[in-house]
Amino acid sequence: MSFTAIRGGTALADETELKAHLASLLRLENIGLLLGAGASVAAGGLTMIALWTRFVTEYPGDAAWMVEHGFIREDATSLPRPVTPNFERLIDSLEIALSDWTRQMGMFDDPFDYAPGERELEENLRDLKKAKAALYRTIVSAALLRQECWLSPSGFESDDDGLASQRTILQKLVSARQPGQSSPWVFTTNYDLAIEWAAESIDLQVSNGFLGTHTRRFSPQSFDLSFRNTQARGEARFGVYNIYLAKLHGSLTWKQENGQVFEVSAPLAHQRIEAFMAERDGDDLDLMVMPRAAKYMDTIGYVLGELFRRFAEFMSKPQSCLILCGYGFGDEHINRLIRSALLNPTLQLVIYSSGFKGDPADQSLPPALRKLLSLKNPRITVVGGGSAHAYIDSLARHLPDPLIYDEDMRKFEKALREPRDPQDEAATPRIEQ
Repeated sequence: MSFTAIRGGTALADETELKAHLASLLRLENIGLLLGAGASVAAGGLTMIALWTRFVTEYPGDAAWMVEHGFIREDATSLPRPVTPNFERLIDSLEIALSDWTRQMGMFDDPFDYAPGERELEENLRDLKKAKAALYRTIVSAALLRQECWLSPSGFESDDDGLASQRTILQKLVSARQPGQSSPWVFTTNYDLAIEWAAESIDLQVSNGFLGTHTRRFSPQSFDLSFRNTQARGEARFGVYNIYLAKLHGSLTWKQENGQVFEVSAPLAHQRIEAFMAERDGDDLDLMVMPRAAKYMDTIGYVLGELFRRFAEFMSKPQSCLILCGYGFGDEHINRLIRSALLNPTLQLVIYSSGFKGDPADQSLPPALRKLLSLKNPRITVVGGGSAHAYIDSLARHLPDPLIYDEDMRKFEKALREPRDPQDEAATPRIEQ
């Protein structure tokens, strides 16, 4: 598919024009990324479509049970291309049924003398828990990326680890920062560790809201700190030494204990995940927010609420740019924040959407994206054209290489080019040899 990009209501001519636009945006005071599931595909992650296909393939019995009891339509189990249901509504309906059926089971007094319909209800409740746990296990498995990295102290390091684009993007963003500008922000709805591993492999510090050496506890004031080189002179003054990372839906390495949230090492987190995956009727991992419509209620807790506050705060700052990649606009609470943030007259949005083919009214696009396109706002740029142009590797290619820009040097060069006033020349004392 050919390259497609639109800024406001005007189509961009080619990738060169897009790159020039991105180069100008990187000079803004604040730069940030919003990454969704599509941003981790190269590293082994799954999009929602691929995730559902895996569930139907690996758990056909549970999928068939959902069809039988009306939770999904029959075409949602038709391989090889099942129709992907709305995950939020599906998990909502499963949880509502779980609550309702559990309540009904509690109404039966004698556990040994089955009342009419009680045995069937008990079987349905057991099958519901089994199907829900299978769906949750599939969601977690998609966030694991490649298993071998969890047991390595350094995570991903090989050339084919699938994180080359993440490394390139991070390097370009931090190198483009001018003296005095803040570090880039990375917001993500993913539970995986793709950004952490990519940053660590290039010796980039990650400020993710947790402080501590041996015990890392969530301390939001860490987002107000940054790293700098106190010995920096000349060109070394450019760039920054850290990124801010906000995992809006939690992480596989978080755990809750005694009312506090801690970050654990990858090997220890892997043990928790293995136990969760082995539990037939397991529930959510602590602090992870499953893709359900009630997700917004899960985000008002201390940790996630603070991260969403930082997300909204970033978009409200003057001279800010948010680049979205791999995000499918399936989270309405995030969509609302983005729409509200457009009241900031200096906010720029750049959206990489593989489904965008040039028609803003295309009904196959997510409604939230169609809404943004309908505004024809020149501060909104949408890049499409299929996977060849709109995935994270394209973003890595489109971002400009770092360019040293020194205002003092510009003034000096300008002074050298301007003709000198003869009076100034006469007034300058000469040194006799």
